[in-house]
Amino acid sequence: MPVQSLTAKTDSVLLVQLTDSHLFAEASDRLLGMDTAEGLQRVVERVLDEQPRVDLILATGDLSQDGSTASYELFRTLCEPIQAPARWCPGNHDELAAMQQVTQGSELMAPVLDIGAWRVVMLDTLVPGSVFGMLSSEQLELLERALQEAPDRHHLICLHHHPVSIGSQWMDQIGLHNSEALFKVLDRHPNVRALLWGHIHQEFDGQRNGVRLLASPSTGVQFAAGSEKFQVDTLAPGYRWLRLHTDGQLETGVSRVEGVDFGVDYSIEGY
Repeated sequence: MPVQSLTAKTDSVLLVQLTDSHLFAEASDRLLGMDTAEGLQRVVERVLDEQPRVDLILATGDLSQDGSTASYELFRTLCEPIQAPARWCPGNHDELAAMQQVTQGSELMAPVLDIGAWRVVMLDTLVPGSVFGMLSSEQLELLERALQEAPDRHHLICLHHHPVSIGSQWMDQIGLHNSEALFKVLDRHPNVRALLWGHIHQEFDGQRNGVRLLASPSTGVQFAAGSEKFQVDTLAPGYRWLRLHTDGQLETGVSRVEGVDFGVDYSIEGY
């Protein structure tokens, strides 16, 4: 498979995950009362303040709320101040055709990238018209090939939907519905170091068979951890950084913006 390779300038590489921005074509539109474009802009500003050199941006789905080409163009524009290559994968709110139209002629939707001593694989879990996710046979085959063809690299696998329970009843019903197929592939390859996803709008940090399991805050609205029913949290928008070392070790953390207050408007439908 065609794989772009980025040369590491140091012994480690720094990745930034931006996820679940839920942007709109119209600047006046809000998600649950929040200006999601402003949220993303504030998060990007924080990245610029905290990370002097970013090697790669990972956008793990739900970049858009309305699936419009204008919303994806806005996402690109708002992220441009971070001068680094980027990779996108779709979430349940995204429209794949619109994403492909906006990213045509770029590498933004290329699913496999080698950077430093690592290989990053971006998977598509989108099921059109559904909130939950699935990995198609084609995606599972892509993953298998990516892992087989780079046995000497450490692997970071990215997707939108969560493949394990996060202890939130309503969210766990709309995660990855064929996670057993994913883990069947991953368990054959000891060079997989971490799984990274979005969708849950909150932090998660766990382990499975020696593989780090990570999820991150939204750049907009946050969901309350451990909630049985849909519930918005008051935590601020944020992002995750990941430092990938040549020996396969991974350091990571979450940073949130400050001074973002908004009243939750549950009358606005559309999550």
